[in-house]
Amino acid sequence: MAIILVGNKCDLERREVSAEEGAQFARQNGLIFLETSAKTAKNVEEAFLYTARKIYDNILEDVYDLSNESYGIKYGPNSQYSRVKLDIPSMPESRSGFSCC
Repeated sequence: MAIILVGNKCDLERREVSAEEGAQFARQNGLIFLETSAKTAKNVEEAFLYTARKIYDNILEDVYDLSNESYGIKYGPNSQYSRVKLDIPSMPESRSGFSCC
């Protein structure tokens, strides 16, 4: 699975849930935690890119049964199954704003 917990409004000092609480919850549940700001767009693209990269890596590692549509991964109507090179940059381990188990 590719699950990321996203905390919004990281540009505000007063929040409903602190960054520490979000990171702790993510660690306890085996999730990735990332804070974003819709106002400044901080880490918004990174959240999508990380998720896409994780799904792609899982496909390459045969984590998903690609013949089972319940995984939400479908082939186009005219395509044959083949591995393609997806050009999404890797996310550095020490990326600011990211937290993992």
